[in-house]
Amino acid sequence: MVEFNPPLIACVVSEGDYSHRALKKTGECVLAIPPAELAGTVVAIGNCSGREVDKFGRFGLTVRPAKEVAAPLIDECIVNIECKVVDRALVTAYNLFVLEAVRAWIDPKKAKARTLHHCGYGRFLLDGEELRLRSAKP
Repeated sequence: MVEFNPPLIACVVSEGDYSHRALKKTGECVLAIPPAELAGTVVAIGNCSGREVDKFGRFGLTVRPAKEVAAPLIDECIVNIECKVVDRALVTAYNLFVLEAVRAWIDPKKAKARTLHHCGYGRFLLDGEELRLRSAKP
């Protein structure tokens, strides 16, 4: 997150990735947040390219239509965030897209599921306990 109102997300997508070309072409995407139980699937998905593989079919992911973008939601994920590219100024230099979250979905049955944070090359951190501190804003 780089801003809360409007909700903006900075997203780096390597120029060599199929997703980079798709994001430049369509200007929209869905960010899907998987539960920890899908860690092996996440690695396998990352180790192949959408240029050659139907990742949804190969990995048995359930597609649901999004409301604001053409990209699909992934039913197995905890959260799906529909996004539109709102700034491309840093794409050439850093492969950094600024996305605006235009709609978000959460599966209430998975709301307490543990999430993954990718550290690279098959290494992940799992979320842990929540820490709440007093803030000037809710």
